[in-house]
Amino acid sequence: MTETTDITLADIDLLLDEVRASAARVCAGLDSLTGLQAREPSALPGWSRGHVVTHLARSADVYRWLLALARTGTEPGPRADAVALRRALREGAERSAGELAADLRGSLDRLLDEAQSTPAERWSVLVTALAGWRHPAWFTLQRCRRELETHHVDLDLGYSAADWPSSYVTWAIDDTVAALTAHAFPVVRIHATDLDRVWTPAPAGATVTGPGHSVLAWLAGRGTDTRLRSDVPLPTPPRWPLPPTPGWG
Repeated sequence: MTETTDITLADIDLLLDEVRASAARVCAGLDSLTGLQAREPSALPGWSRGHVVTHLARSADVYRWLLALARTGTEPGPRADAVALRRALREGAERSAGELAADLRGSLDRLLDEAQSTPAERWSVLVTALAGWRHPAWFTLQRCRRELETHHVDLDLGYSAADWPSSYVTWAIDDTVAALTAHAFPVVRIHATDLDRVWTPAPAGATVTGPGHSVLAWLAGRGTDTRLRSDVPLPTPPRWPLPPTPGWG
């Protein structure tokens, strides 16, 4: 493993607070989850709410594994591969609502405990995502935050894209647009009216205007808000999220 320095400790503390807040919102939303609701379809095709909660829990386990690797320099046991994660998702989705909620809370608590024990100098250590791309340990927290905010909406329990914090929306659009620029995505201008931010991913293409959360929902494949305006038909974004660009390592 190698190291890179591109974030301050104050930034990491703020990011940890944001992950805690996202986790608390998701878990609070599961307080009243019933067994019937857990088995009902989520907003993700082919997934029940039980699938979504299980996916969040196992993702938190993966992020904790990466942080433990960064902290110690040694793999903390075998790493779950894609096959094992699919099996865990399939088997875990059928559990009771109480079991699902407790599993997610436990996984997030262990992740946050691991993050809290990570020394300042280890946050810059590069780790490798299951898909093969590398990133500093601190970016694991951004990945977790993105999972929590996106899949909280997918649970379809009253939390919508309009509830996303503006700080999250701004970061996620920044990150997504950087990746889309590298893929020559045909959008010349994006204007998030409520954030007073403009992005120019490509030299030609659509001009898109609307609230930041509506822009992000479209980029994330979570529907097209009627408040989103474009001078030409909106292009279909690639599967989201893309690896960060320019990336590390």
